[in-house]
Parts: sequence; C-alpha cells; structure tokens
Amino acid sequence: MASLLRISAFIDALNEWIGKRVAWLGLLAVVICTATAVARYALNIGSNAWLEIQWYLNAAVFLLVAAWALKRNEHVRIDVIAGRLSPRAQAWIDIVGSIFMLLPAVTIIAWYSWPSLVNSWQIQEYSSDPGGLIRWPVRLVIPVAFTLLGLQGISELIKRVAFLKGLIPASSFEKKGHEA
Repeated sequence: MASLLRISAFIDALNEWIGKRVAWLGLLAVVICTATAVARYALNIGSNAWLEIQWYLNAAVFLLVAAWALKRNEHVRIDVIAGRLSPRAQAWIDIVGSIFMLLPAVTIIAWYSWPSLVNSWQIQEYSSDPGGLIRWPVRLVIPVAFTLLGLQGISELIKRVAFLKGLIPASSFEKKGHEA
C-alpha cells in the first residue's frame, strides 16, 4: 500500500502543478476579451481568431482544472447529505462513486474523444469562421483533461482505501479550504 500511496502523492502533485498553472489562463482569457472589446468598439477592428482563442482558453481552464478540483475535494457533490455522514461512510460513497461512475465516464469520454483529435490533426482542421484557428489543439485538451481526471480518481480511491485500512487520516483527503 505504501507504493500506491507514493503513486497517489505523485498524481496529486502533478494535478496540483497543472491546475495552479492552467488557472492563470482564465486571467489571460479576460485580458484577451478586454483587448478584443476595446479593439472592436474603440478602433473598429476585430478578428474571429481572438474570439476563438478566448473559447479555447476557457475550455482549457474548465477541463484541465477538473482534476485539481477533485484533488482538493471541491467537486460538485451533495454536501447536505454527505456532510452528515461519518468519514468512513463518506469514504465508501467516494469509492463506489469513483468505481461505478467517475472512472467509467472519464474512460469513455477520453476514449471517444481520441478519434476526433486524430482526424482533426490529420486533416489540419480549421474553424469554419473567417480567420478562425486550427482545431486540433483544443481537441487535444479533452483526452488529456479526462486522463488527468481519471488519474486523480485513482489517487482518490487509493487514499480512501488507505483511510479505511487506518493507514492515513481522513484529513488527507478532506476539503482543504482555499489556500493558493
């Protein structure tokens, strides 16, 4: 179990590192959005590429921080019910949910997003909008993000099982607050 906990710690560190860096893309999207609006309304110039890069950045942020949110236990859940249960019951709910919902869903999404990415790469797909961007980079984010989310799901499973075996405290996976 010690080697699995080391793997879990590596996955946690990876998703923390990625999440903290990708979150900054949100600020970049805001800056680009502001500059695009100023250019359009003050200077009467615009470009579909600038609009699309905002969409790409928003997609990257939304998808790539999902694993970090799961690691921090800040994903959507029904805390009104789960919060009233014991840590052991919560761990069992997380284990069952991960095995029967999270991991199958991320596997299916990552698997089925791959052919779309490969096709986009092969044909060098561009947006149909004038001046639009190439599409494969944003399509790449989907399997990458869901793979990271699946890895984080495995990490969370390892931690819940370790908790149930008495090897780590519940504080190892409980919500951590909002430190940066």
